[in-house]
Amino acid sequence: QVQLVESGGGLVQAGGSLRLSCAASGSAFRFNVMGWYRQAPGKQRDLVATITSGGAQTYADSVKGRFTISGDNAKNTVYLQMNSLKPEDTAVYYCRMTTWRDYWGQGTQVTVAS
Repeated sequence: QVQLVESGGGLVQAGGSLRLSCAASGSAFRFNVMGWYRQAPGKQRDLVATITSGGAQTYADSVKGRFTISGDNAKNTVYLQMNSLKPEDTAVYYCRMTTWRDYWGQGTQVTVAS
């Protein structure tokens, strides 16, 4: 059974940094795409950043220049370095892995205090 385990969330002051990690276990396949999504209270889940097995990255406009995604395809692991955090970045952050199907993590809370 495939499991995605996220870590690295927490409480940080505005302007601070956090690094999220997501490791997938139990998969016989390497990822095609891994990424991070976030959902704030009362809002839909939105894309933050994705990375393909070839290293191509995409970012939401709201995080460009502040967040950096990286990944290790051989280990089915993805990271999200978040700098210059803003209160509007507060959300539950979810990891997603796509092989021949999609898998989601349980989410990790990121809270940015003003």
